[in-house]
Amino acid sequence: MAQKAVQLDQETFSCSVCLDLLKDPVTTPCGHSYCKNCIKDHWDTEHEKRIYSCPQCRKSFTPRPELLTHTMLAALVEQLKKTGLQAAPADLCYAGAEDVACDVCTGRKLRAVKSCLSCPASYCEKHLQPHYEAAPLKKHKLVEPSEKLQENICSRHDEVMKMFCRTDQQCICILCSMDEHKGHDTVSAAAERTERQRELEGSRHNIQQRIQDREEDVKLLQQEVEAINGSADKAVEHSEKIFTQLIRLMEERRSDVKQQVRSQQETEVSRVKELQEKLEQEITELKRKDAELKKLSHTEDHNQFLHNYPSLSALSESTHSSSINIRPLNYFEDVTAAVSELRDKLQDVLRDTWTNISLTVMKVDVLLSNPQPEPKTRADFLRYSREITLDPNTAYRQLLLSEGNRKATHTSQQQSYSDHPDRFTGWLQVLSRESLTGRCYWEVERRGTVYVAVAYKNISRAGRSDECGFGGPQSSRVGVYLDHSAGILSFYSVSDTMTLLHRVQTTFTQPLCAGVYVYSESSAEFSKLK
Repeated sequence: MAQKAVQLDQETFSCSVCLDLLKDPVTTPCGHSYCKNCIKDHWDTEHEKRIYSCPQCRKSFTPRPELLTHTMLAALVEQLKKTGLQAAPADLCYAGAEDVACDVCTGRKLRAVKSCLSCPASYCEKHLQPHYEAAPLKKHKLVEPSEKLQENICSRHDEVMKMFCRTDQQCICILCSMDEHKGHDTVSAAAERTERQRELEGSRHNIQQRIQDREEDVKLLQQEVEAINGSADKAVEHSEKIFTQLIRLMEERRSDVKQQVRSQQETEVSRVKELQEKLEQEITELKRKDAELKKLSHTEDHNQFLHNYPSLSALSESTHSSSINIRPLNYFEDVTAAVSELRDKLQDVLRDTWTNISLTVMKVDVLLSNPQPEPKTRADFLRYSREITLDPNTAYRQLLLSEGNRKATHTSQQQSYSDHPDRFTGWLQVLSRESLTGRCYWEVERRGTVYVAVAYKNISRAGRSDECGFGGPQSSRVGVYLDHSAGILSFYSVSDTMTLLHRVQTTFTQPLCAGVYVYSESSAEFSKLK
């Protein structure tokens, strides 16, 4: 009996958080005592919720209560320490803040090991024993400890809900079945559970089958990914080899032209210098002859003059001027013209061929899925934002490009652009440098008269025919959405909302370019979107 009394004292003066004797004991407004640091740490974890609870009775307080030392309890604890009382043994399994407490225990409660759905109540190991020993209690349904047992009690009749109303699809007690649910299709909760369990197993079977099917699909898709990657790697590798061969061929042709020009240069310079040396020798000889004749002309002796004159007057054969053919043009100008012509032809071939290559790449479509829905909000559109830069080779000469070639401004002064076959010559227009495929979105800030458009790269550039001109909707800020594979092109007025201005549904056969028409001191700037 003395040992039991000591044990009672030990439980009374122990902290339910750390299970040790109280240190600096404080009391909550609900009357439970804790170590000051234990309750302080517990409330610190609840600081964000601004609601502070008692770990034992779970009563909540707002605001956070002020903790005051329980002087009398502290003195009693110190006295007990002097008598040799130690901390409570750990094997008592007291209920902590996160545990389900035994409903039978008085004072400090032990942790429950089972809950009974029939009682309904939760029990520690000691108080659960009657359920194992008493014949009537052995039929009760025991489950893992649960704090939700009260949900099994009918709020109206305070009875365990052992019935299920199929008419209203809710659990009820036996009194409910004879009252407001009278005449309804009711069965026992156990029978409904059995029926639902069969449905559950069927659902699980279907889910497991779908999981198996999806896993097979994932394997197939993984194989498809590997096949796509392998094919793409081979295409890149072979394309690299082909382009390397083309580059090598161009390098060889460049070297050949250079070598031929230098060889011809050397030959012609050598011929000219050879003739130049002959002329210089003849000049020297003539000067010498002229000096001798001059000396002879001053001789006073007539006989001596007549004797020497025949030998001095004879001249060697002269190099005739007709053998020197000076051409009025630069000698190798025709070579430059021929190389320029080759460049222009190659550019045309590459431009046309590149379109075919791009279309061939775009035809690789593994999944024939339904087209994705068109975005609705600006945030949705911005997921497909594409930075657009303008191509100076396409700009009309009175369009000034700035802001990193994102802005085009009409000016009265012609820009010093080089001649280029891609340049617009009749319309105040410019195209983007980028070729657009897939799903793209961009915005244009307009100032003045500006038409926002989309065109194929091979649009006609020369003159002012309708085939060359852009058209487009009017708005201070225009958003353009392109879904190339779905054939969707939409223009929006961008403000707080997206207002559809114009929409086209077609089939695109080539990559597209963004474009603008800028008139009379107006400007158009492609926005940077994030």
